Amino acid sequence: MSTNIFNYVVGLVLAVFVFTSCDPAKKEKAKPNILYIMSDDHTTQGFGVYGSRLASLNPTPTLDKLASEGVVFDNCYVTNAICTPSRACIISGQYSNVNGVIDLEGHIGDQQYLPQEMGKLGYETAIIGKWHLHNEPSAFDYYKVLVGHGGQGEYFNPVFIEKGMKYEFPATKKTETIKTEGHSSDVITDITLEWLKNRDSSKPFFLMHHYKAPHDMFEFAPRYADYLEDTFIPEPSSLYDNENNGSVGTKGYNDELINVIGSSVSHRNTIRNMGMHMNIDQDIPDPDYTKATYQEYIKRYLRCVKGVDDNLKRLFAYMEEAGLMENTIIIYTGDQGFMLGEHDYIDKRWMYEESMRMPFIVRYPESVKAGIRTDAIINNTDFAPTMLELAGGQVPEYMQGKSFKSILETGQEPEDWRDATYYRYWMHMAHRHANPAHFGVRTKDYKLIFFYGKYWVDTDDPNADWNKKSWGNDFTRHTPPAWELYDLKKDPKEMNNVYDDPAYAEVKVMLKEKLKNLRTEVGDTDENYAHIKKVVDEYWDK
Repeated sequence: MSTNIFNYVVGLVLAVFVFTSCDPAKKEKAKPNILYIMSDDHTTQGFGVYGSRLASLNPTPTLDKLASEGVVFDNCYVTNAICTPSRACIISGQYSNVNGVIDLEGHIGDQQYLPQEMGKLGYETAIIGKWHLHNEPSAFDYYKVLVGHGGQGEYFNPVFIEKGMKYEFPATKKTETIKTEGHSSDVITDITLEWLKNRDSSKPFFLMHHYKAPHDMFEFAPRYADYLEDTFIPEPSSLYDNENNGSVGTKGYNDELINVIGSSVSHRNTIRNMGMHMNIDQDIPDPDYTKATYQEYIKRYLRCVKGVDDNLKRLFAYMEEAGLMENTIIIYTGDQGFMLGEHDYIDKRWMYEESMRMPFIVRYPESVKAGIRTDAIINNTDFAPTMLELAGGQVPEYMQGKSFKSILETGQEPEDWRDATYYRYWMHMAHRHANPAHFGVRTKDYKLIFFYGKYWVDTDDPNADWNKKSWGNDFTRHTPPAWELYDLKKDPKEMNNVYDDPAYAEVKVMLKEKLKNLRTEVGDTDENYAHIKKVVDEYWDK
């Protein structure tokens, strides 16, 4: 072979090699980073993109922009609207009755499945900010979590425990902690930025970035003191007239709560009660007192929301500069919803829409089209399965949630997708809020709730083992069992309980069948709680 021919052949081979090696189709696709952002008690009413009465205030321009670049879920629901249980459902992909975290005292233990599975897929895992699951977040490669104030963390000058230190919960004065200065939203963002700059860039990352805000008592950064100061905030009409919302299970036999919770009526989770905590002049007559309380309450809340949104603008700006925005799946949510005066309620816990509904936004330019909005029903047990599948993994059989990856990518529900979601709040008459325990089912059109009126421990049993000092002493106060049914198409604000309306007789039968099937499916049939099962069986057909 002549030298020229030889050189030609060699050159041709090299050219083919270079072409194929540079062909994107021949390269292994890089795994996406996953940034999971969660704020505490950030409800859908506190966004622009969700179109609530507060949307005109433009409270979340950064998050609204994120939403416009991805998918917005209108029917995302929590399965147990309280901080610790919700976080346990998210980290385990399981319902509360299975992961064992049914109340604020629950411990997640070894069921930190999401970071465990992400680690198996080659991800560097980290959690920064609020953890609130008692046990050490040991499944993460790195953590720096709030430990003060019972695990909630302080709003100002928060203290943290970092991976490598001795983990103690609850932290004491002797616990070694890292002390910081500033507002928690600013500090948590600073820590995340530092971690992103120093992470192992040879691996994709899975980062849970968790804010304390806007959890009560809404201690905002001083720079927001004038934000909305001279603005009148729209009020919910149900703050003054709750019409036919509720039942004997929530209001007591005489609609005054006296027969239900006695002296605890002053602690009921209402806007009026919050006025005492916010130093509103008690001598102001109603309705002016309620108006003044509501305005102060909602402005403090929105100032905390503003701090979160501004910090996310800072975080996203860094990610853009670092070239991380295109190959990072960004998820934003709250750990549940929150009542902002609707039905004259504050806090969460209720199965009512404002408490049960979670914001959920996903941005990922690689495979998620911008501007999609879906009414597919998802819940917080689905988060872990979906993130695992987006990371190229498979959903473990022990996870009860279902991946909605295909909904993200197409905007369409699979034919076999769920048409209802299950909810249960266990902490009967607990803490200062005095909410009765209940469970129920939510479809796209209807909501059925059963208030069964008892704590999960049989407090009438003299041999029962339970902590009578835990979260107050209301557990022994049984409340009347009752059903509530809402037609969400006609009555989206849940102002008319139609359970006793003969026109809904067939709907009741249908919903009870769905509820029964869901309770069986998730394994929550009260077989281990005879005192509750007795009430459920007695009232099922009433």
